[in-house]
Amino acid sequence: MSFALPRFRPRLLDALKGYNRARLSKDVGAGLTVGVVALPLAMAFAIASGLKPEAGLFTAIIAGFIVAALGGSRVQIGGPAGAFIVIVYGIVERYGVGNLIIATAMSGVFLFLMGLLRLGTLVRFIPVAVIIGFTNGIAVLVALSQIKDFLGLRIAKMPGDFFGIVSTLWTHLDTFNGWALAVAAASLAVIVLWQHGGGWLKTARVPVIGPILPFGSKLSSVPGSIVALTLATAAVAAFDLPVETIGTRFGGIPAALPAFALPDFSWGTARYMLMPAITLALLGSIESLLCARVADGMIDDRHNPNQELMAQGIANFVTPFFGGMPATGTIARTVTNVKSGATSPVAGMVHALALLAVILVAAPLASSIPLATLAAILMFVAWNMGEWREFARLRSYRMPYRVTLLAVFLLTVVFDLTVAVEFGIAAACLTFIYRISSLSRAEQLDAATTPRLAGHEGQLQVWRLYGALFFGATKVLENMEDHLPARALVLDLKNVIYVDSTGAEALVHLARACARRGVRLIVSGLMHQPLDIARRTGFAAQVQQQGEDCLQPDVGRALDEALAKLAQQA
Repeated sequence: MSFALPRFRPRLLDALKGYNRARLSKDVGAGLTVGVVALPLAMAFAIASGLKPEAGLFTAIIAGFIVAALGGSRVQIGGPAGAFIVIVYGIVERYGVGNLIIATAMSGVFLFLMGLLRLGTLVRFIPVAVIIGFTNGIAVLVALSQIKDFLGLRIAKMPGDFFGIVSTLWTHLDTFNGWALAVAAASLAVIVLWQHGGGWLKTARVPVIGPILPFGSKLSSVPGSIVALTLATAAVAAFDLPVETIGTRFGGIPAALPAFALPDFSWGTARYMLMPAITLALLGSIESLLCARVADGMIDDRHNPNQELMAQGIANFVTPFFGGMPATGTIARTVTNVKSGATSPVAGMVHALALLAVILVAAPLASSIPLATLAAILMFVAWNMGEWREFARLRSYRMPYRVTLLAVFLLTVVFDLTVAVEFGIAAACLTFIYRISSLSRAEQLDAATTPRLAGHEGQLQVWRLYGALFFGATKVLENMEDHLPARALVLDLKNVIYVDSTGAEALVHLARACARRGVRLIVSGLMHQPLDIARRTGFAAQVQQQGEDCLQPDVGRALDEALAKLAQQA
């Protein structure tokens, strides 16, 4: 069997066939819309990750452009994501920004290799319980990390672990800023009402500013986060409210893209970046491919998962050396892109260029953005990120599903995302092994079902096997070995769909036990994969050593052979 590496062919090349002015107009409008949506999210994700706000903007620009230009989806939008906040903050807090660059670049290499080795489809085998568990856990941690700025607490540095965060927040509650809380609460209220309670806005028209908005003249198309950000920034600047802003904490954002720079890191700590890099790659692949699948359902298309992973890998390898952070496909921005009428990856490229224009032109205005409003935006993102209804539906699932989901959720919140995912996958594998082994069974035929067996009890046994003979289901063969008949044993393997090396070894042991005790073993129904492994492991040859007729195509002929031999020996 040959293995061919996938072609590196970005979806952009196919999407541009038949491209015209009408499609360009739609893509530009969608790209500008997504750019407005991405602006506050990019800064908020970076700040929550322990980085400067420009890190999120640089990531949205560089990674967003690369993912769109080289990816395997027509409408995927790449950039910083809330799922990375916990991991990135932990790396920065423990090892520093220099090692975050190394971990992100390493994750990019892993992602590219995953795509190159055609592992894109394997991500779909990660159980839903594991995905929901760590997604909800990350959402809780994201919300928890924003309490500091939501309440305006005076905390010099937040710890990275759950118990440390809770303890630090509790001991500093007396430092809360009432103005910050008011700004955050008002911002959150505006976002929620704009998102869910602004139905009357669908018909509202703004003749003055409508023509200059990328959304057309419908005010309801403006994202709630932008409305809250604009109102809060204007209020803080107009009334000189005593709340922390991007300017007071970070000194604003630069009005230019950073130059290429190698990180200042120590090899003594860089060696610890392997597991964080693997975690970033695994989480990034899950997020990006799930996002692409959601987009496929909305536009009736099918993405190329391996091309998408290679593009994500290139983006994550390049971006950190220009001041960026880990990037992946983002569901909220991708959905916005689709609903805004995007037809090709050009929309994603326009979104990146729109953010670049914001940095070059309007960077000074960002200094007045209150951190309390960014915290409110992330609170809303965290709520939308979680699949909270799944907790209410747990009663309708079996116990292994409940245990896996809850354990992954708690481990993510209390301990570490890497540990949670490792446990979840291990638990899911054990559950799967148990379930499949329970489906593998052996049924003994008797005189009631097969009259020809009458009078041969104790001399002849006929067993029909079902399911898969693998390392978790060899007990059925061991039971046969402990209770062998006196003269002949017939095995019907027609309903066995798979045999692994352990199952084949168990069959060989059974054949040897039959040979030692003088029991004639006749096997029937070997087909496809079970027949192939029986030949490769020597089981078929071992059976045929007793006679060529000991390997039969069906159980009827096998039974004829067994009864004929019994008659000869009588």
